[in-house]
Order: sequence, then structure tokens, then C-alpha cells
Amino acid sequence: MDVRTFWLAGRAATGDTELTVTNPHDGREIGRHSVPTDSQIEEAVAAAHAVAKQAAALPVHVRAEALAHVSRRLAERADEIARLITAENGKPIFWARGEVGRAVATFRFAAEETRRWSGGVQRLDTEPAAAGRLAYVSRVPHGPVLAITPFNFPLNLVAHKVAPAIAVGAPVIVKPAPATPLSSLLLGEILAETDLPAGMFSVLPIENDRASALVQDPRLPVVSFTGSAPVGYAIADQVPRKHVTLELGGNAAAVVLADADLDWAAQRIALYSNYQAGQSCIAVQRVIVERPVYDAFVERLLPAVSALVTGDPADEKTQVGPLVSLAAAERVEQWVGEAVAAGAKVLAGGTREGATVAPTVLSDVPHDAKVACEEVFGPVMILQPAASIDEAYAMVNDSAYGLQAGVFTRSLDSAFRANRELEVGGVIVGDVPSYRADQMPYGGVKDSGVGREGLHSAMEDYTYEKVMVLTGLSL
Repeated sequence: MDVRTFWLAGRAATGDTELTVTNPHDGREIGRHSVPTDSQIEEAVAAAHAVAKQAAALPVHVRAEALAHVSRRLAERADEIARLITAENGKPIFWARGEVGRAVATFRFAAEETRRWSGGVQRLDTEPAAAGRLAYVSRVPHGPVLAITPFNFPLNLVAHKVAPAIAVGAPVIVKPAPATPLSSLLLGEILAETDLPAGMFSVLPIENDRASALVQDPRLPVVSFTGSAPVGYAIADQVPRKHVTLELGGNAAAVVLADADLDWAAQRIALYSNYQAGQSCIAVQRVIVERPVYDAFVERLLPAVSALVTGDPADEKTQVGPLVSLAAAERVEQWVGEAVAAGAKVLAGGTREGATVAPTVLSDVPHDAKVACEEVFGPVMILQPAASIDEAYAMVNDSAYGLQAGVFTRSLDSAFRANRELEVGGVIVGDVPSYRADQMPYGGVKDSGVGREGLHSAMEDYTYEKVMVLTGLSL
């Protein structure tokens, strides 16, 4: 089997060791990649630092065309890339194709935003002392970006860090998840086809324990991390003077109010509690249902969950595949077992076969059970009745996390109340919390992180405002 190169300052490179990537469904080897040495990591950082001023000064058309090229090439190679995602991640091919399509759009949106990205002007002669003065306000990159990316969206979540960095003219070093580096390496191959200067990007597939030196390197002033809250906040604590953006976890709630379309809500919640095998920070974990419709909703939900097709992720019909590893599946099984031992009832699923956990529905879950108060990151949902809308919204907020929430209602008043009261970064009305458009601001509050992704929002996050005042003008 060929050994994939990594990308060092825009060129293919090899180190002196290799790592193997396996398919979580059947354990077969699906690829090997070379691992950078310490000296090669240093070379990548030095190159990013050296090219930073040139990168910031790149003409808009150069940055925009590079991003548009990546979008086109991802579209041309979509089937190949989707199969690679399925192989390394275990994501059903149906969802993998969706991820590739989103990455195509992410780079296209970035190209479009780059062409719109421009300075603004502000008249200052609002007071006599400032007569003849005008401010030109531009945004300048903080500097090279260290992008630490997760396994669950091994292409599109990398795109959400790489694309805005290139858009604003910031070099970027990608440290992909060890379980799923191949998609990032393929993206590096496509980036190498562009006219971006050497040093503008590197993709370094290293082990997690080697990332700390990159995090602490002062030549990488921006750290953009997606992953768990403990790791994210540990990074922020290590480098308090850096600009750190954190897209962390959640235990997303879907609220079903009494006026909701129960059939629609049941179908959407069933699917989006279990898509990606629940390995999404906005997968439905807590389902809060107003008591008058609780029984009717459960009658619709359980058949919808049972109808989901679980199996080989390469099969076109499969909707729920394995978790990323056997250890991840065993942890989810253990959490379910702990909840049951504490009094929870299993209404569906609750079993495991290898790395695959059956779509699971629990009721009567104790408040302090891990499946209720922590992030499961597996195909498990808990049902919670609420006596009123007041109690339902309070239950959403009774969480350490605050990423997104979904509210199924036909009432505009209930929708706007949710937007006012729910302590989350996004409220999805009429659908699950799992909805995300790649151009919209995306991020959370509380233990769900700081900063926002979404192309324009991330571009702002990677830059700071700079003001030039022109004097003696005839305005």
C-alpha cells in the first residue's frame, strides 16, 4: 500500500516514521501516511512565520481564485473523497457525500466572501476639532493560524478553518485528528495545485501529544480548535495571550411544544440523534416534550428510530454506521449501562456490536447521569417530559453546554421567546438543533466554546481592526 505524503510549506514531504489508518467498521487497513519529524514541524512553522507579511498582502483575486479552485476540484473528485471519508471515519456514504458537498460550498462561500472583504470609511468631522479628517478601517490578520481539527467531519471542519485563513491572507498549519488524517492530506494535495506562496499552508498529521509545542509556539498567534471542552480549555489556559477560538461540545436539546407537527418532529429527531452515529456536537441528545403531547410523540418517535438502517457504512442504504473506534463505542455502552443501573428505561436500542451502537432511546434518566449532563457523542437520546413551555426552556438551559437548540412549534411568539431565553449560540425553529448552514455564524456559549465559525465570522475572528486617519481633506 502506498504511503501518503504530508504537506510541508506547500510541498509533499515524508518523515522517518509511518502511521496506519484503519476502517472502524471492519478494522481493515485503508491507508498509511508519513509522519513529520520535529525538524520538519519546525520548518513548517518557520515557513508560515516567514510568509505571513506576503500572505497578508496577497491580492484579493489570488486568494479568491485559490479558494474557488479548491471548491471546483473537491466537486470533481467528490465520489473519491466521500469514499475516503467513509473508509477512515466509518461515516455512512450517504452522509459522507453530504459532507463533501458542504466542503465544496464552504470553499465557494470563502471565495465569494474574499471578493467582498474590503475596508470601510468613517467621517470624523462630526465635531469641529476633527474637520477634514476621515478614517479608513481595514482588517489585518493576527498572523499564522494553527488549526486543530476533529475526526467527525474530517473534511468540512478542516475547510472551516483553512478557507477563512486563506481568505484573509493568513498562513495556516493543520493538525488533523489522528484517526482521520487522510481527508486533510487529500485537501493538501488540492491546495498544492493553487498559486498560493510556499509556506501558506502545511498539513502535519502528528500524534496528539506532539501538538502542545505547536500550541505554545509564539509564531502561531491564532489557535483554532474544535473538539472536547476539557482539551479546548486546557489549550486556552496554556496560551492566555494568544487569540484562541474554541468550537467545543454540546448535549443539544430538541424541544417539542404542544402545537408542533409531531410526525415531522419525530422523523427529524430520530434521524438527527443518530446521524454520524451521534458523533456531532449538535446531534440531538436531549428531547424535551410538553406533557400533553408526550405520549403521542413517543408513539411516533420509536417506530422512526427502529426504521433507521444500521450497518456497513459503504452500503448506500445505511443511515447509522459505527463509531470512530471500539473504545468510543464501549464508552457509550458504559454510559447507557450506568443510566439504566440508576433507574433509566431503555425504550429502543441499548446494545452494541463491535464499534456499532444501536440507536438508543432512554426515558426516566436521572438528572446527574452522564447521558443527561455530559456529551454522549454517540447514538443515544433521552426523553424528558415538561409541564409547560416555561419548564421546557428552563430544562434546555439546565446544562453546562450551550451550542444550539431546536424548537418545534408553530407559534412565532414561542419562537422569539426561545431566541430571547435559551442560552445557546443558535436556535433552530421548526427543526432539530443539528441544522447548520456553512455560511452562518456558528458557535456556542458556556462550555460550548468561544468565537464563531462560518466564513465571514471566522474571517473576522482571524483578524483585527486597523484604523488609518487621513487629515486635511475637503469632505
